[in-house]
Amino acid sequence: MSKTKIVNARGLSCPQPVILAKQAIETNEQVKVIVDNETALENVKRLGTKQGCDVQVEKKNDGTYEINLTRKAGAIVTKEEFVPSCDATPAASGPFVIVISADTMGRGNDELGNVLIRAFLHTVCQQKEKPAVMIFYNTGVKLTVQGSEVLEDLKQLESEGVQLLVCGTCLNYFEIKDKIAAGTVSNMYDIVETMSRAGRLLVP
Repeated sequence: MSKTKIVNARGLSCPQPVILAKQAIETNEQVKVIVDNETALENVKRLGTKQGCDVQVEKKNDGTYEINLTRKAGAIVTKEEFVPSCDATPAASGPFVIVISADTMGRGNDELGNVLIRAFLHTVCQQKEKPAVMIFYNTGVKLTVQGSEVLEDLKQLESEGVQLLVCGTCLNYFEIKDKIAAGTVSNMYDIVETMSRAGRLLVP
């Protein structure tokens, strides 16, 4: 029986727990990741599933979580490194990604910016070609929570197969993580991976 690799990720902020877990999975069939918050828990679980692992979680009395990742037979673990590219030519095979970094669109008048971002997202819903992924960070995460005026449009996009990645660090900063109503709580590791692989990257 192979030895279990233990990764102590307590006290580490996003995306370090995911990075350490991925590095361990690449060279070990069994990995135990210890984290101390639910955001890291969900991120590592999602990584394990994505990498073809059996994922088991045990909550300990001290409030930490032990995430046991066991690579399934035949699973292929990706080992790509994220290397920033200076080539301005889009990768033809990459996905279409839209990045929403604010709850307004453009600089100047915030009231007008709010009208514009709502119009932009509604227009995206009407387009024949939808993005593969939409990323929300900074104040852009506020668009994905309860009470958002664009929530109906975001839910429609989700129902049509658009993946919505919402920055967990940003949700925590604004103390609205418990109010998220559309999308998946994500991390900087997934955000960087998605942006670096994009064939087209649109930032309104």
